[in-house]
Parts: sequence; C-alpha cells; structure tokens
Amino acid sequence: MTSAVPTTSSPAPQSGGPRVPLLRVHGLKCSYGQAQVLHGIDIEVFAGEIVSIIGANGAGKSTTLMCVSRINRSSGSIEFNGASIASLPPEQVVRQGLVQVPEGRRIFPRLTVRENLEMGAFIRSDKDGIESDLQRIFEMFPILKDRALQQGGTLSGGEQQMLAIGRALMSRPKMLMMDEPSMGIAPILVAKIFDTVKNVLNAQGMTILLVEQNANAALRMSNRAYVLETGNVVLTGSGQDLLRDPRVREAYLG
Repeated sequence: MTSAVPTTSSPAPQSGGPRVPLLRVHGLKCSYGQAQVLHGIDIEVFAGEIVSIIGANGAGKSTTLMCVSRINRSSGSIEFNGASIASLPPEQVVRQGLVQVPEGRRIFPRLTVRENLEMGAFIRSDKDGIESDLQRIFEMFPILKDRALQQGGTLSGGEQQMLAIGRALMSRPKMLMMDEPSMGIAPILVAKIFDTVKNVLNAQGMTILLVEQNANAALRMSNRAYVLETGNVVLTGSGQDLLRDPRVREAYLG
C-alpha cells in the first residue's frame, strides 16, 4: 500500500453556496521588456482538482506559473486559499502552501538526493515530521532511496524529475504547480510520473495545476483544462471535452 502523501490540511469542503476556488487568477498580465506575454489570464482551480494549461510553445503557459509563484512580476489578481498573494515574495507564497515544480527540474546538482529533499523542507522545523515525510517520498519513489547518497546531478532526467517532485512535497503543500514534467524524459518514466501524479498525489487529495506540452496525456488526466494562445485563454472545459474538440485535436493532438 502506498503511503499517504505529506500535505498540509486542505480547505474543508464547503456546504451550500457557490464553490470557492483554492486558486483564483483574474486579469493576469505580464511583460518581458516591451513585449506583453500575458494579456489578462483568468484561471480557477478548485481543491482536489487536476487542471492543465496547454498550448503551443510561447503561448505563455510557463510564464503563467512563474507569475502565480511571484517569480515574475505581473499585474492582476492572484488569490490562494481565500487571500491575495499578488504582493507576496516567492518564499512567502511557498509558506502559504503553493509550491512549483519548475521546468527543467532545477535540482541542486552538487547536493545529494537526500540533501535535495531536505532543502524542500527549509520552511519547517519539525525534525520528526521531516524524517517521516522523507521516508514517504522514498516509498513513493524507491529509486531515490537507492540513490540517496548520490549527487543529484548524476541522476537521469526521469530520476531528477522524481527528485524535484519529492523536494516540492517536503514542504507539505496544499497545491502543486508542475511545469513540463515530461520534458526530456524517457517515455516509460513519463508514464510512471503521470501515474504517480494522478493515482497517488491527486488520489490522496493533492490539488495540481499542470503545464504540459504533451497535450494528450495532460487532458486525459485532468478534470479541467485551459488552452492558451499568445497569452490569452481561448478555450476551457473538461479534459474529456477538450480531447474531443476538433479545434484542439487539429492544433495540439495531431
């Protein structure tokens, strides 16, 4: 049996009245120099969902996550767990329980696997809890236990992606944002990582916002999805509805 994923407490289910998103992004705009990249993005993610953002290269998918994480400057409204985070620095966003698994993994190559995972718990001081969560990550990804004393930079791309996910989980997030988890990874490991995301993390209550170039795989595992084109949301719907949409099939599914 797979161990429970280390998480902080999720918001209690709401009874009556409209549902309130765990993450609400409204009118998000971002520019790189004189070039405007996002033109007023609106996104909602409810607790327990997997929501994907798909689109061509340069559509603004990764920029959206970087703005929500407060790594990139932006304008517009960003609310998480009922409070504005639009003016918070990135480290405070992590403390609120919103954590990003970055594009390209960005693990610490000279630190060991264990040290990388421990870095994910930098906001915590509960030593027993940290050790317990570390063991859960090792149960989730046994290869990381086998490689615990190896430098992170010696791992394969797929192993580094597992390490990046494990490092994010060590902060006990309420929600994970994952940026291109399949990039540069062998197909067999992509399947394992997606299976872990859907059937372990999300099945145990983790809310996930996923940016993924593999639109077919992303839509199949998502409750809902947004399609971005040149910094604008042009389509939204359930993952299954968008899989059947002829516009999506022609543009992104081949």
